[in-house]
Amino acid sequence: MKTHMDGAKQVPTTVHHAHILSAEDNGRCLDAVQMEKLEQSFRSWAESPNRSDIKLSRKRILLVFLLIRHTGAKLSEVLHLDPSEDIDYKKHIVRLRKGGTESGRPCREVEISEALSAEVKKTLDDPELKRAFDGLFWVDPGHVRRKFYERAESIGVPRELGTPEAIRRSRAVELLQSNMPLPVVQKILGHSTPNLAASYVEFSDEEMQKVARYFIDKESRRKTSARNAFFGKIDKILRGDIQTTIEILSVSGYRVSSVITNHSLVQLGLRRGALVMAEVKAPSVMLYKGEEEPRSTAENIFRGTVHQILKGAVTTEIVVRIPDGTELCSIVTSESGRRMDLKESDLVWAIFSSFSVVLHID
Repeated sequence: MKTHMDGAKQVPTTVHHAHILSAEDNGRCLDAVQMEKLEQSFRSWAESPNRSDIKLSRKRILLVFLLIRHTGAKLSEVLHLDPSEDIDYKKHIVRLRKGGTESGRPCREVEISEALSAEVKKTLDDPELKRAFDGLFWVDPGHVRRKFYERAESIGVPRELGTPEAIRRSRAVELLQSNMPLPVVQKILGHSTPNLAASYVEFSDEEMQKVARYFIDKESRRKTSARNAFFGKIDKILRGDIQTTIEILSVSGYRVSSVITNHSLVQLGLRRGALVMAEVKAPSVMLYKGEEEPRSTAENIFRGTVHQILKGAVTTEIVVRIPDGTELCSIVTSESGRRMDLKESDLVWAIFSSFSVVLHID
């Protein structure tokens, strides 16, 4: 499904918001890059306090955000969750109930990624969090909304696009743009309309869940394979006679340059504003020590900290973490590694040429 840009949102050309969302939900939404940026903002905010009580309180708000962001739930549905009854950590499912927590009430099951399932379990199993709050999701809705407004404004997004309703809308559009079938998205959101009744006839609930699981796992693989990869938008396209330079603006504001053939530009249908993944192979990443930025013909230059060193008999793998958390892996000969004499936590420069950057689209 192709999309076109429309201000702060991306609108699918084949599906309208009115078909995805109920009338009260319809409105503007965040694009995928803004959603990722907002999630990073929540995570940094939750980890920043020195006081343990404030950190615990913020982790609870982060959890509410993550569940809305990844399940498309309403705020009221998340605040009514009973962790012992409504979250299945083995099947990676969240059960959302309308109007209360009673187990007898009808619910819908929404698939979540294995990584999110593990993160939710780890957070909710924290004994300090349990001691601090009797009801882990019993949070004042007004307080939650204020924190959502703050996080949206912190990344330069209007507060009305940081509401739980806007995030729910954004998740719906995000799923549709990943080519998840419309009936499955409707089921995740908890909508049932006469127009869609026929769509469900040939698919059981179990089959619908399998479809949802496929797309959630696909999305998770894209996000967790972040080493040597930048997810962002195409900001500039400079076309030459044979080759084209593409400049990508990542979620965190980094610029990555790639050179591809004009044939690939047309074949991939690349355009300014399109979402892409820029990837570089580990052998193409070169490392430099020193305070000053190295003078090099390489277009992509990043300052980072050595996070991990894995030494082998022939080669050594060195992982550099740049400020936004992206990890760049470099593979060098073990002899070169010994000469560099790098240690974990050392500051280094990671550089690579535009010709070594490969672009991926979903």
